[in-house]
Amino acid sequence: MKIKATQIRKGMIIVFNNELHVVTDMQHFTPGKGQAGVQTKMKNLKTGNNAEKRFRSDDTVEKANLETRQMEYLYDDGESFYFMDHETYEQIPISKELLGDSVGYLLPNTECDVVFYQENAIGVELPSSVDLKVVETQPYLKTATVTSSYKPAKLETGITIQVPQFIEEGQVIRVDTRDGKYLERAK
Repeated sequence: MKIKATQIRKGMIIVFNNELHVVTDMQHFTPGKGQAGVQTKMKNLKTGNNAEKRFRSDDTVEKANLETRQMEYLYDDGESFYFMDHETYEQIPISKELLGDSVGYLLPNTECDVVFYQENAIGVELPSSVDLKVVETQPYLKTATVTSSYKPAKLETGITIQVPQFIEEGQVIRVDTRDGKYLERAK
């Protein structure tokens, strides 16, 4: 779908040089002389390379036609993570590199939105929070103050986050998948 350059927004996925790019930053500019336009910073979804491009206001760009399907994460084999479509029961592998930091929030049976472009999976949108078990942390210190006192805790998926002092090993906590922060105790 073609759109005017002035309709580009941060977070939008566009086709640039025949490859998918996510817009990481954009600014409208109006020079004293000449035509107004849009200055963009983009990241190639395939290679991870960054690019900058200045579009004139009458330029058109192709907005990627993306499809989102609800799928369930099943398991990983070390290289790929497998997701199942509930309607067709088809299982698709997604590489660890493509998932990036998302792998630290994936447990079997997690429901996710898998994003497709031309029938190829290009990313996963996680739920806003997940419940994970604390497998390793320092013991509770009775002398620690209640306010703003945090300690590191290793979770069952292998990631380490900062948690309040009262959290102990074996407890299940809720973690925000957008920024990796502790939200609350679960259960």
